[in-house]
Order: sequence, then C-alpha cells, then structure tokens
Amino acid sequence: MLLYHGSNVEVSNPQISDCIPYILQFYDNEVSLLISNKYGYPIMDSYRKFLFSKTYQMLCNPELEMWEFSPTGIFDMWEAELVTGEPRNSLYLRRD
Repeated sequence: MLLYHGSNVEVSNPQISDCIPYILQFYDNEVSLLISNKYGYPIMDSYRKFLFSKTYQMLCNPELEMWEFSPTGIFDMWEAELVTGEPRNSLYLRRD
C-alpha cells in the first residue's frame, strides 16, 4: 500500500498501512490549527505550509514512527524547520 498525499513510500505492515491515513489526517488537522492560531494564517494556508514541509515528509515515513510525538511536538519540529530549515533541530529530537 502506498501512503496518500502524493507519497511514494510503500508500507508493508498491513496493521500500520490501514491506520496511516487516519494518523496523518489527525496530524494534518491538529498541526494546521496550531500553525493558524500562532501565526494568524488562514487554515488552508497553514494546511499547505505543513503538507509541503520536511516535517510532513518525516511524519509520512512509517520507519520513523513520528506518530509517537504529540501534535505539539510535531508543531515544534515544523517551527524549527521554519526558523532553521531543518526539523531535526527541534528540542524534541535533539539530545543536547
């Protein structure tokens, strides 16, 4: 099964592949709302900004299991990407 939103990542575990569209939909909604609330963007602009980010690419990769993070953690990664260009600079991922 291929992930949706234009991803070319294939998922072989049927349990995970059945859940991923629902997981992504949850994060799409929650993180877009956080972006909209903090930066004042219209919700659709926030949604687009999130969908076209490196953070979202990481979230779509089932090997990274990013659904272990809360939407606030994913939002922090998106903000780190906004500021530094790299979501891995987030405090949620760094081991400093």
